[in-house]
Amino acid sequence: MHTEFASCIQACDECAAACDHCATACLQEADPKPMARCVALDIDCAAICRLASGYMARGSVFARRMCAICAEVCEACGAECAKHPHGHCQACAQACRRCVEACRRMAA
Repeated sequence: MHTEFASCIQACDECAAACDHCATACLQEADPKPMARCVALDIDCAAICRLASGYMARGSVFARRMCAICAEVCEACGAECAKHPHGHCQACAQACRRCVEACRRMAA
């Protein structure tokens, strides 16, 4: 693994796991319909985080550009999750914010 990317890879992996948990928990809410946007963004965010993590782990020439896109998706997901009072949404929002910061540093 490329050590220059280690902290960003970790942030992406943790964010993906938080998004997976949040999406699953949202679907188990008493009325999941209002959580539809949250679930959709969780799924998108988890996918892009895993993709960015892989690009960095391989040392791809596109890793920094992928991190820029990842930061954009994580920002949208985090903003949506922050709107909901559920603990899983708040934890996801925090993981997204950490990932945004790490990815922006990598993309710079």
